[in-house]
Amino acid sequence: MQPKISTNRLAIFAYGSLLYRPGFEFTGRERAVAHGFARSFSQASPDHRGTPEKPGRVLTLVRAPGASTIGAVYYVEAPADNLLTELDYRERAGYERASIEVSTASERLSAITWIASPGNAHDVGQLPLQALAEHVRSSVGPSGRNDDYVLKLEATLLELEGVDPLVSSLAALLRR
Repeated sequence: MQPKISTNRLAIFAYGSLLYRPGFEFTGRERAVAHGFARSFSQASPDHRGTPEKPGRVLTLVRAPGASTIGAVYYVEAPADNLLTELDYRERAGYERASIEVSTASERLSAITWIASPGNAHDVGQLPLQALAEHVRSSVGPSGRNDDYVLKLEATLLELEGVDPLVSSLAALLRR
């Protein structure tokens, strides 16, 4: 089955901060799954959850056969050029706009998301979980505390009836 592409609406797939803070108006939102991708806290955040001197850590998606990432799709009226330009700016630190297939409860469709590919200027690799928790706990930037990012993400995933073991494990360490 080919993914559905609509000419009057655009689907934006959220897997990180866009889940709990989209920052734009939308006509609908529903749970979605991106198959073949996993979350990774391998992206430095010098502009949102940290500073250039002490970048925080935020998520990107990495290709992982057999994995799946629960998130949400936001539907906006197409073509949404101004919104996409704003989101390109928001996701500027190493991220690139990408089109991926996602599944909702009723359909497979093509959605826009932002992925920071391995090797980009802000790719810092995945830390061991305890070191990641310590780093996140001590990072703060213009968009707030890095630990709030993780805890809000975990809460939003639970609202979507989704669990990400990496996010849950990290959140548990941050609550200690």
